[in-house]
Amino acid sequence: MSIRVGLSVTDALLVPKPADRRLLLDSAAEAGLDHITVGDHISFHGGTGFDGMVSATSVLSSHDTLSVIIGVYLLGLRHPMLAARQIATLSQIAPGRLVLGAGVGGEDRSEISNSGVDPGTRGRRLDETLEVLRAVLTGEEVTHHGEFFTLDRARILPAPQPAVPILIGGRGESAIRRTARYGDGWLGIFCTPRRFAETRSAILEAAAQEDRAPDSFGVNVWCGLDKDAAVADRLVGEKMQALYQLPREKFRHLAPAGTPEQVAEWLNSFVEAGADNITLVPATTSMESAIEHAASVRTLLLTHHR
Repeated sequence: MSIRVGLSVTDALLVPKPADRRLLLDSAAEAGLDHITVGDHISFHGGTGFDGMVSATSVLSSHDTLSVIIGVYLLGLRHPMLAARQIATLSQIAPGRLVLGAGVGGEDRSEISNSGVDPGTRGRRLDETLEVLRAVLTGEEVTHHGEFFTLDRARILPAPQPAVPILIGGRGESAIRRTARYGDGWLGIFCTPRRFAETRSAILEAAAQEDRAPDSFGVNVWCGLDKDAAVADRLVGEKMQALYQLPREKFRHLAPAGTPEQVAEWLNSFVEAGADNITLVPATTSMESAIEHAASVRTLLLTHHR
């Protein structure tokens, strides 16, 4: 099984100097990292956010080879025709280098309601969005009359070539069912290796009943990385406290911290559980350190799983 290791960056991309952005991406590629993962929020916890499609565009237009995973895009808050047009356009400028992670959101319910979506229907809306999106991305005409969307001979051209993989984010039974029906794979976060393996097996079993075979299983992992394990632990603790208002002990089992060797050892269990792509969401002293340490983790994982 091939293993791809990438780095999650957002704030460092959203800078006014193109040269700074190119330096970051060049450094990541030269270090051997396989992809960049960007997030997506419209208005998170009082107004912060970053548009996943725009962030992906900044990577794809600034570097010639790096792939981008939008992990995850709050697809359930967007119209499927708009999302399809953006995906098709990105595919024109960077064919084969975009992976769409699709999610429903939920950590901040006001983000959903302020976007004009009823939080109580967001799951059904995402399902219908995925159904319509997959149909229009084929380039064929689509007529659809659903609960949320009505399309009359809708079409998006040119259709992406190759097709853009869609990974489904989320946890629990809804993520299993949604991936089995609509996804090319699953993208997990905040899960243990055991839960990852169980979810992967459940998706494959459910997909077989749909006569489908999702073939990509990834995980985003918050981690502290430093040459000093104590510093790494402090860094990730501070980051998670600031973002999620959670003390370190609440997520110690989900977010490793330590040297690259220690974090790679922790991640080995995910590879053994069937993860073929891993995105590190690092808390480090600098972006340069993040790239250096993430590249070391990648080398260690590839060496261990030859």
